[in-house]
Amino acid sequence: MAKKQVYLDNAATTPIAPEVVEAMIPIMKDFYGNPSSSHAFGRSVRAKIEYSRRSIASQLNVSPSEIIFTSGGTEADNMAVRCSLKHLGLKHAITTDIEHHAVLDTVEQVCEEENVKLSKVNLTKKGYVDLVHLEELLVSNERSFVSLMHANNEIGNLLDLDKVAAICKRYDAVFHTDTVQTMGHYPFDFSKTRVQFATCAAHKFHGPKGVGFLYINNSLKIPSFIIGGGQERGMRAGTENVYGIVGLAKALDLAYEDVEEHEKHVKALKYHMIDRFEKELPGVCFNGDPKGEALYTVLNVGMPPTEKGGMLLFNLDINGVAASGGSACSSGAAISSHVLQGIDANPECPAVRFSFSRYSTKEEVDYAVDCVLDFYNKK
Repeated sequence: MAKKQVYLDNAATTPIAPEVVEAMIPIMKDFYGNPSSSHAFGRSVRAKIEYSRRSIASQLNVSPSEIIFTSGGTEADNMAVRCSLKHLGLKHAITTDIEHHAVLDTVEQVCEEENVKLSKVNLTKKGYVDLVHLEELLVSNERSFVSLMHANNEIGNLLDLDKVAAICKRYDAVFHTDTVQTMGHYPFDFSKTRVQFATCAAHKFHGPKGVGFLYINNSLKIPSFIIGGGQERGMRAGTENVYGIVGLAKALDLAYEDVEEHEKHVKALKYHMIDRFEKELPGVCFNGDPKGEALYTVLNVGMPPTEKGGMLLFNLDINGVAASGGSACSSGAAISSHVLQGIDANPECPAVRFSFSRYSTKEEVDYAVDCVLDFYNKK
């Protein structure tokens, strides 16, 4: 089997779209003024930022004033968590054991610092949030901060945002959702779905790294997260990443131009991989619920137990296949995935997360599956 280069780790980051690069280059070359400057050079750059903000807001059906640009999803998550628990008078926080560390670690730290009670929602066997337990936690505690991700970045399980938003509204809870894996892959209308905070990272949908945003509903008033200037309406100091912001807006526009076709294409690749593994690899299983309410870009495969399981990802890598064992933010960690631990996945089954994009092909999926099969045939 001839070696190929196959990228199937799009949940970690996606390749930047050529159209996004084209949109960013003129900003880097010609629009070099500081957007906070009052002269023409600065004003022309400010106009690019505000045009991008309006473009993003229109995609989410929100006010441009509700979009705050950040360095990415991690900062946006931190901003939502810290500002809520430190400044909104909330004495109870609710999350799960399978959130991204940008949320989970931050919630745990701030709850300890601020003497805020922390509750974890139960999960079903397949990794879904138990909404009955969520309501029990809300009804039996003080006004709460709720942070639940829209789609898990490792197993792909989706949260019903409308149902959770309705439950949170019933108990006047502040609802933050990490939409880093779903922004650009699913349509959102935050004028209808009652979410106070939502987070985004451009590099998850073929935009540049190092830029994202936090949606903050105008009903909330929070102080500056980064101190030192009046940028982003005083809530996030620091000279804006202008070419990154322009690239983010362009990538989101591209994503929503053909989001239905994108989903159709990627979902077909995911199901093709599932079908091949089920037919050709005895003992395979899947973590989460890939055929249920799941993110179409992610497939977490529990491979058959083997003494050489620790070599599987390395073997894929040397054969040119990029995949992961979990979140890229935890790569290199000696411990197993906290998400797989949280859903009681079989620790004897090596887990491989394959994640797809609009640029992925059936031939690439077949090659990746063939590499896994060769590994097991030679073990």
